[in-house]
Amino acid sequence: MALALIAGLVGRSVDQLSDRLGPGAIGALQSALGNLPELFVCIFALRKGLTTVVSSALIGSILGNLLLVLGLAFVVGGRRHGTLRYSELRARMIMSLLILSVAAMFVPSLAHYVGAAAGSHEVALSRVTAVVLLAVFALSVPISLRREEEAEAEHEEGDIEAVAAVERAAEGEPESDAAWPLPLALVILVVSALLAAYISDLFVDALQPAITELHISEAFAGLVIVAIAGNAVENLVGVRLAWREKTDHALAVILTSPLQIAVVLAPALVLLSPLIGGAAFTLVFSPMLMASVGIAVGAVAFLVSDGTSDWLEGATMIGLYILIAASFWWG
Repeated sequence: MALALIAGLVGRSVDQLSDRLGPGAIGALQSALGNLPELFVCIFALRKGLTTVVSSALIGSILGNLLLVLGLAFVVGGRRHGTLRYSELRARMIMSLLILSVAAMFVPSLAHYVGAAAGSHEVALSRVTAVVLLAVFALSVPISLRREEEAEAEHEEGDIEAVAAVERAAEGEPESDAAWPLPLALVILVVSALLAAYISDLFVDALQPAITELHISEAFAGLVIVAIAGNAVENLVGVRLAWREKTDHALAVILTSPLQIAVVLAPALVLLSPLIGGAAFTLVFSPMLMASVGIAVGAVAFLVSDGTSDWLEGATMIGLYILIAASFWWG
């Protein structure tokens, strides 16, 4: 609940920034701050030896954003505005990077399960993979932070009527609050992220006794509970942007988060685990986790490739998430 309240502050700040910055900049900035609570949750969990929770939480965050949060955004936005339209070029770019990043993140797992010679050196291979993924992220930052002329041209040429409808809706929507100064919006974002980090520490302290008392598996706790709590920011912000028919910004916020988990959060935990104490962390995930992510990434890449979505597609995505989550209830 505390993380959700903080997410409200982040959402207000993102609303203030979304009209001044491009979708790429908003997605990168908000996702970076939104993933900080999860980073701290995973660090504290590793110090307590909860490696299964951490592995499941990373995969659960990718699944949660791709299926649950994006599905909710499509349902909410689609029920209010009908068919949602967005830049298919931007969506394809993000999903292409996500597919390649997730594939790279799973290389140590594949080496482990197929019995390759590198499988016996999973720690070293995980660290090499982490460095490569962080390098990919560094190369992708300039692209993510600039407005894409190609995407704007695509809107102008292929979706003129849709863009005009969005502009008319935006012009007709009364502004309830005056615009915040840019420094104020940025300060609130940073302060909210720091507060979320503090709450994350309390969250982990309560997690282990809750697992015992509620008789749930560590895999389910990480995949669902930790992932949803850690992504409360994206849950609220992405759905709110879709409700306001800012679909490009909503997709940038929601899809950039799992991309950053694959290329930043997971590699950072691999490199930080020897320094923070507790259990060592590697990029070796269970076959069920890898299969679940593969299904989710493939399904979402297909759904967003045409630049349009509706509430029924969103409902189907939520149903798939529920089925995957249920399969991990017993471990």
